[in-house]
Amino acid sequence: MNSPSTDSDAALAALRYRHAARDLEHIVRRIASRYIAQHVPLTWRLLHAIEAEALADLGFASRHDALMLGLFQRPTGLPYPETDDLVNFGTSNALPAVFAFAVVAYEQAQQGASQLAARTQPTRSRRRTRAWGG
Repeated sequence: MNSPSTDSDAALAALRYRHAARDLEHIVRRIASRYIAQHVPLTWRLLHAIEAEALADLGFASRHDALMLGLFQRPTGLPYPETDDLVNFGTSNALPAVFAFAVVAYEQAQQGASQLAARTQPTRSRRRTRAWGG
């Protein structure tokens, strides 16, 4: 059986990790939003640039210790292309944290744009047309 001290240490570590993950997600979304606003597509090269900028953020580094920062580093055994091809993970759901946060930001922006386009279509094209044209 775990001692109360061990349980509270584990709970504290989990809380610190969740806080760091939310912090990093906020940073990645801020970085990605600059590119989304300019309509820059998410390429592998851009994804690597977002990752490098997010992990080098001085505020992030100052708020979390080195051990915590290391948890968000992409393992060297997980190489990804560094090309100008559009990002496609296929059916994979095992992504480094920064990659996952950036992909979600781009997907949400695309959904928002699609919803906005659907709402701003002219009323005539959304109206059900009658066979007699009226």
